[in-house]
Amino acid sequence: MRLLDSHCHLDAAEFDADRDAVVERARAAGVLGQVVPAVTAASWPKLRQVCRASPGLYPAYGLHPTFLAEHRPDDLHQLASWIENEHPPAIGECGLDYFVEGLDRDAQAHYFDGQLRLAREHGLPLIVHARRAVDAVIASIRRLGDGRLRGVVHSFSGSPEQARQLWSLGFMIGLGGPLTYERAQRLRRLVAQMPLEFLLLETDAPDQPDAGIRGQRNEPARLRQVLDVVAMLRGQAPEEIAAATTANAERLFALPAP
Repeated sequence: MRLLDSHCHLDAAEFDADRDAVVERARAAGVLGQVVPAVTAASWPKLRQVCRASPGLYPAYGLHPTFLAEHRPDDLHQLASWIENEHPPAIGECGLDYFVEGLDRDAQAHYFDGQLRLAREHGLPLIVHARRAVDAVIASIRRLGDGRLRGVVHSFSGSPEQARQLWSLGFMIGLGGPLTYERAQRLRRLVAQMPLEFLLLETDAPDQPDAGIRGQRNEPARLRQVLDVVAMLRGQAPEEIAAATTANAERLFALPAP
């Protein structure tokens, strides 16, 4: 079984002590590829180094909306240079966050719009964060996309109608640990009924642990637990879900088969 974790922060400090072992556990669980999105410009060099150290790790460079205090006016220009020099499979993590109080929405929009333009210019998919901001994200994609944007809204928590709008715009949805909690009934109904061609699996490790490791550090090997819940909800074999979602990720990010 081949799996691809479409969203994992393997460069995070939480993995500094045992990163190689984490990668080995992931591979033993069938997770042969990981897309590792950035959060700040300052993190890009470490992210590049981490991904170069192991096969199957793919860095995406971007500016996360909840790290506004660490972004600098020149970061979008620097991002353009990194894209041209590094040829990443995606831009991100970027987006909008209306959950965290005190985050300047105009500043968030400035960085998100800039990354949407870069994605359009370079023909790259986006890895999008949309926490309590799905409608605003959809509006930005419509306004700036001109039908030329694609990507994934990771850790999707919106409605079925919002999901359908994203699919029509060329965006997939990423689902991970939150889906494994029985209380996540809306998400569970969505994944049971949605077209499989629009689904990506993720862990968001070290964050968003599944129900089996509640409150603990998450890691990419736990993607198998997400897979099993998706398979159970859809009444399909895990192997079938794994093959489809891995193919989706490879197609979106133009990745080689792991």
